[in-house]
Amino acid sequence: MKIVVLMGSPNVNGSTGILVENFKKGAEEAGHTVEIIDVCHADIHPCIGCVRCGYEGPCVQKDDVEQIRKKLLASDMVVFATPLYYYGMSAQLKTVVDRFCAYNSSLNSRHLKSALLTVAWNADDWTFDALQAHYKTLVRYINFKDCGMVLGYGCGTPSMTKRSGYPQQAYQLGKGLRG
Repeated sequence: MKIVVLMGSPNVNGSTGILVENFKKGAEEAGHTVEIIDVCHADIHPCIGCVRCGYEGPCVQKDDVEQIRKKLLASDMVVFATPLYYYGMSAQLKTVVDRFCAYNSSLNSRHLKSALLTVAWNADDWTFDALQAHYKTLVRYINFKDCGMVLGYGCGTPSMTKRSGYPQQAYQLGKGLRG
């Protein structure tokens, strides 16, 4: 299975990256190929709502979204990886998701598998409610097949994350994927 991870953390050595690397290790051990796309350091512009794409491209903006589109449409699974920023995904990842509208039908017809890897400093039981609702709505709308979520409560720093059980959960999620 070809897996694309949309890495939505601007801190490449942070807690989100720890989960991503553990997921990747597990998925590759299970025989899958994993490509990590650093959306935070790519040239990606927000959707301007012009709808010249007709919801099926091409987008009038000439940036790195075209390469992301090609990779997603050639994959079997997308993984959304993000720190929790004010109870949602990072703005950089959200910008990529908003640009899905330029290839919405193609993306929808792929029936990709999906997963969510996320971390937060907060450890309250409601911490991920809004992000989970957004992810589940995205899964439903784009016709993804959810393969799981790793919700890293209390992962405010890499050392906190490394001491938690969440890296192992991410590894197991990757390792347990079936083509």
